[in-house]
Parts: sequence; structure tokens; C-alpha cells
Amino acid sequence: MAHVDLHADGIELESPVLVEGLPGVGLVGKIATDHLVDAFDMTHYATCRCEGLPDVAVYREDDAAVRGPVRIYADEERDLLALQSDVPVSPNEASEFAACLSGWLAEIDAFPLYLSGLPAEKDGMPKLHGVATGDARSRLDEHDIDAPSQSGLVSGPTGALLAHAERMDLDGVGLVIESNAQFPDPESARVLITDAIAPLADVDVDTQKLVDQAEEIAEARQQLAQQMSQQTDESSQAKPLGMFQ
Repeated sequence: MAHVDLHADGIELESPVLVEGLPGVGLVGKIATDHLVDAFDMTHYATCRCEGLPDVAVYREDDAAVRGPVRIYADEERDLLALQSDVPVSPNEASEFAACLSGWLAEIDAFPLYLSGLPAEKDGMPKLHGVATGDARSRLDEHDIDAPSQSGLVSGPTGALLAHAERMDLDGVGLVIESNAQFPDPESARVLITDAIAPLADVDVDTQKLVDQAEEIAEARQQLAQQMSQQTDESSQAKPLGMFQ
């Protein structure tokens, strides 16, 4: 049965913000979420057992523990959750995954931030915009996060999560940032954190590591990026719509 397993019942959260880090264009969501987990030394709080996730075991260097591929980490002090994923979600099961995760978020009264890269040739700082479901538009306005300047759509599992939130009238925010279409993009992930995630989640995040280790981070994520480029249907991304679409 699809569900979310809790591992740290002692953690108490009150209407937390969840940052979603499924793999996608530029891996901006994954890089940003991985950085939050490391920067705040977040606790492994839960594991997603939702439909659409591959039945694989994940392990880490110098650690014999086996974990599920999609995990949720918590920071009780900051009332923050982060969804860390090491695998893509099957496009055929994205709707079931979205319903599974969204149902759990509704149960704990969590406010989700869904992250997506927009393939683009960046000219200076990457452009960032936000979209909202339910009554969340006010949160974007409060932090001066601009609405899109052109029509578009978000595909992949992140798109499914936003679509489910819209259909069920759940509050949520989608953050879309210009990103490198072919390679991991730590710079866009840094801007995503500083200009959107940090103010929306009301946290202070040091992102200097993303600047100092940009090349190392890009190389470490290159293999996953190549995998995602071969499985475009499983990759969350934003893309513009033509005038007549």
C-alpha cells in the first residue's frame, strides 16, 4: 500500500515548509535540497513508499545502512522538511506518486515548495518566477517573487504534484528558474535558495559552498544528469508554450 513511513516520531513540527528535490533540468531542485539537508544537518524523518518509485536500495560511502531512494529529512528547529531523491519517478506512475505524497503533506499541514528548472541560455543571473495553487499567491507577493513573463507548463513528477495541488485546491508554490539544459547547475540552485526558498521558508542559508564547490558539485551530479537526459519523460522541467498552443 502506498504510504510514507515515519522514522523519527519524536520530532515535532508545526505547519512545516517542505522543499521538494526530485531530479529535473539542471538538477536545480536536487542540488538545492541536498544543500539544505547538509547545511542544517537534517534528520532522516521519513521514507516515501509511493507508487512510481523504483524498488531499489540506496547506500552511502562509509555507511553500511540501506535506505529508500526517496527520503524526507526534517529540521525541528526551523520547521523545515526536505524531500531528497536519488531516482526519477516513472511518468506512468507520477499521478499516483503525487496523490500519495500530497495526501501525507495535507495530513501534517505542510506547505510545499515545488522546484523546476527551465531550460535556457542564461544572460547573467538566471531568471526566477513563481506560480501558486490554492491560496498561496499571497506568499509569492509577500516576498516579491514575480509571476511568469510568458505562458508555460511544468512536466514530470513535479508537474504532477502541482497539478494534483491545483485539482484538490491545496496551497502550494512552484518555483521555476532558468537552468542549464544539459549539465548540473549549482549557480541556479544557489539563486533558487537565496531568492525564493530561504524567504518563503523563513530560514537563513549559507550558500557559499555552492559557489566554492560549483565544479565539484557539477561533476558529482553529471552521471545522474546524463541519465535524466535519456529519460526526459521522467525529468521534471518547465517549458514555454507557443503562442498558438
